[in-house]
Amino acid sequence: MAGAAAETVRVVREADRDRYLSVLFAPEEKRAALFALYAFNVEIARVRDLIHEPLPGEIRLQWWRDSILGDSPAVGNPVAEALIGTIRAYDLPATAFDNFIEARLFDLYDDPMPSRTDLEGYCGETASALIQLAALVLDRDAALATAEVAGHAGCAQAIAGLLRSLPIHLSRGQCYVPRDVLAAAGTSPEAFVAEKGGAAAARVLSAMIALAREHFAKFEESARRLPPTLRPAYLPAALTGAYLSVLSGASADPFKRIPDLSPLRRYLVMARRAFLGWR
Repeated sequence: MAGAAAETVRVVREADRDRYLSVLFAPEEKRAALFALYAFNVEIARVRDLIHEPLPGEIRLQWWRDSILGDSPAVGNPVAEALIGTIRAYDLPATAFDNFIEARLFDLYDDPMPSRTDLEGYCGETASALIQLAALVLDRDAALATAEVAGHAGCAQAIAGLLRSLPIHLSRGQCYVPRDVLAAAGTSPEAFVAEKGGAAAARVLSAMIALAREHFAKFEESARRLPPTLRPAYLPAALTGAYLSVLSGASADPFKRIPDLSPLRRYLVMARRAFLGWR
């Protein structure tokens, strides 16, 4: 199991620096479980990159589902082994993982996101669920009372992440922006993907940033009551405000370049919330 734990650390460190840094603020005895959760997230997120056709991607996601439910052995996959050990050790709900995988089926196809409600549902089953699972690892009793906080935090974090990934998604022909948001901006999924910029796309970007900020404001208001034990689960979402500021900056061109934060700024934002919380 030690080898599996080391592999989850490597996967998260290389593919998800925000969550990797957040784990370092967690109690040492909880870190292996958090790395297992976040490595699982990385593995599911990159199925589209590794398997370019939807059907093999669905088969891969089904393998994860079967492994978590115990219908298929996970021997030989260190991330799956670590995840299953974490699920058992912390009695994490299998339904949350099943819903997570079901939501990520959307990633395998180029279908446009139907509506804002569908987007928020996608974010809730993925980023919000991951926050809530991490919270269950950190402090189960406290986590059970914070589902709404996790909902807003995950939506804000996920929408910001989708906007930062625009160059990748547009190169694939993917569109996570809801149809109703596109229509209100005077464009369509097809035009948004094809044009990769322009006046309508700028209006879309502004609307999506506003949506993320709406959820982020609700998260920060509720986060004032978060127990200190749960803070590490929310530290990646704490970066959302900084990412949105970069996305809306005059020098940003999120249709061509992935906006990022410096390692120092990332650390300072997390350290402040880890030690002082949300005031």
